[in-house]
Amino acid sequence: MDFSFNDIEQAVVDAIRKAADEVSLDAYLVGGYVRDRILNRPTQDLDVVIVGDGILIASSVAQILNLKHPTIFKRYGTAMLNYKGLDVEFVGARKESYSADSRKPSVSPGTLEDDQKRRDFSVNAMALKISGEDFGAFLDPFDGIADTEKRIIRTPNDPDITFSDDPLRMMRAVRFACQLDYDIDEETFGGIQRNVERIKIISQERITTELNKIIMSPIPSVGWRLLLTTGLCEIIFPEFYKLKGVDYVDGRGHKDNYFHTIEVLDNVARVSNDLWLRWGAVMHDIGKPRTKRFDKKAGWTFHGHDAVGANMTPKIFRKLKLPLDEKMKYVQKLVRLHLRPISLTKENISDSAIRRLLFDAGEDIDDLMKLCQADITTKNANKMRQYLSNYELVKKKMVEVEENDRMRNWQPPITGEEIMKTFGISPSRVVGDIKTAMREAILDGELANDPDEAKEYMIKLGEKMGLEAV
Repeated sequence: MDFSFNDIEQAVVDAIRKAADEVSLDAYLVGGYVRDRILNRPTQDLDVVIVGDGILIASSVAQILNLKHPTIFKRYGTAMLNYKGLDVEFVGARKESYSADSRKPSVSPGTLEDDQKRRDFSVNAMALKISGEDFGAFLDPFDGIADTEKRIIRTPNDPDITFSDDPLRMMRAVRFACQLDYDIDEETFGGIQRNVERIKIISQERITTELNKIIMSPIPSVGWRLLLTTGLCEIIFPEFYKLKGVDYVDGRGHKDNYFHTIEVLDNVARVSNDLWLRWGAVMHDIGKPRTKRFDKKAGWTFHGHDAVGANMTPKIFRKLKLPLDEKMKYVQKLVRLHLRPISLTKENISDSAIRRLLFDAGEDIDDLMKLCQADITTKNANKMRQYLSNYELVKKKMVEVEENDRMRNWQPPITGEEIMKTFGISPSRVVGDIKTAMREAILDGELANDPDEAKEYMIKLGEKMGLEAV
């Protein structure tokens, strides 16, 4: 196998070779780097296995490259350093054994073969020697190169043992299939289904890390379909799993909201690499199972699913160990507002309605519009043309209103301090009432978003409330 390195990689490899040869230890590049080079995928890290003391070699390499001491994790026997943006991780070759009731292995020094055996998939178990006289030797004991050609994910050993030992590998199988556009080998797939309950012993943080990587893959729906068919989704994200299925009453059904949602996610993925906008797509219909009703006249309805979904968002983020800061509030806003732009097309679009949308969405209006366009998934060509035409109409109207009224990132033309100073009053409810009345007047188009006009309007409001300007 012929590998060529760029200048930064070559400098690191030369340093590793020198350090390893000085103490007669064998060094290998393994795992993702080898796989990605074979697949011509970009990579920003090197995984290095030393048959011996990996921390010792890492320290020597740091000296050769004039770097600070590597970051050492004694508990795991690993060390990390960064050279000109390239992350390099060193570990001593090891073998692992597991007890039935634990996902934490008993670790002891081992051979390269031991180290390759403990790896999750054959495509991640290939190694390239970067020391000694046989520098450049390619070692592939589990035929990973053939699996890259077949485009399959396969465990190097019995999948029941592989997944029982470390159940997170089930999520990783889905993630790699999604990222690489591979199929999961039939026997490996069966191993996931048989061991799916074992995922419950994995920490939520590790599960969510893999879930985020699936969401950020080029075609996320590939992963979500596998999460469904393996049985993982029902365990790790039951609120999303409940979107699955179609009910019929009097011969009338509704669309399967699981598959609709992952189609929306794919649509968003085509236009944005923002993780949180993609989470907005994942969550936008999460309230539908709780709001599903059948009406003899209207058929299936999901009234209020936007509000219900927005209320569910903080609880789901907390459960999944996702951030509860502005990122969560952003996703919550998208969920709450995702019906608004399209609903405007069902009526004569008033400037007031557009102002209120711009006011409520604020700086996130562009992302909201991306989500709304992605939400158009009808297979009826005529309906699709009509929906997209309506969508463009709303966008055009938004531009016109924004140019006139400057509602995006709106700030009140009169502050609470100015109100108190004008009327000689202290902080009180009446200050808030005046601000609210002025805001509503601006949104309704009764008052221009202009400080001078707003001040006149404020004085008139104050007079109606028995206040006198000082």
